[in-house]
Amino acid sequence: MKEKLAYLNNEIKGLPLAESIPLVLKHFSGKKVFSTSFGIEDQVLTHYIAPYAELVNTFTLDTGRQFAETYEVFQRTQNKYPKLNIETFFPDAEDVKQYVSANGINGFYNSIEQRKECCRVRKVVPLQKAITGAELWVTGLRAEQSDNRSDMQLLEWDEANQLVKFNPLLHYTLKEVEVLIDTYNIPLSSLYKKGYLSIGCAPCTRALAEGEPFRAGRWWWEDGKKECGLHIHQDKNY
Repeated sequence: MKEKLAYLNNEIKGLPLAESIPLVLKHFSGKKVFSTSFGIEDQVLTHYIAPYAELVNTFTLDTGRQFAETYEVFQRTQNKYPKLNIETFFPDAEDVKQYVSANGINGFYNSIEQRKECCRVRKVVPLQKAITGAELWVTGLRAEQSDNRSDMQLLEWDEANQLVKFNPLLHYTLKEVEVLIDTYNIPLSSLYKKGYLSIGCAPCTRALAEGEPFRAGRWWWEDGKKECGLHIHQDKNY
């Protein structure tokens, strides 16, 4: 696998999305998945993955605490790309019930531990169901989103999930992503123009103030790295 990923990383380096995505897809014969939260990066990838809908299982995680605007752009995306079947994964109702009973409906504000547990129940567990059996996972991660993503590779082995993670937009700037949105008239959440550059659950996301870093609007009451556990960057051990 190490040699295969090194070869492919070299092959797709500098290629536009219209070329890198189909090239990578054809090199993996097993189950391939694409996760979308309907943010700007995922919307761009949806546009380029839609022609290969039969090859990729596209899914989203509905945590039960989404913005109304997220559902609105979900519908517009389905309308624009009718051949793309976006499967929705929900948290287990009993898990949510137990969390709320123990911590309160908004217990995630109380501590980092309670917030991470909410993310685990509402995001991480459903994600594991969505990617079960997958060989390749396509994501919308970009290096400039946070410092702990700066040393990632376009294609890398995800040890925790035992699959290959493909990050086609890794080296794209936000401006370049915005240009693609405008060029192809790709549906975009109305929250984006209001300063919500990284959109998660409604209680845990706010608009960015001018000059704030990309992830500052997520879990703004916490200090340190702003991750929910879906993408844990680890030392790669092929």
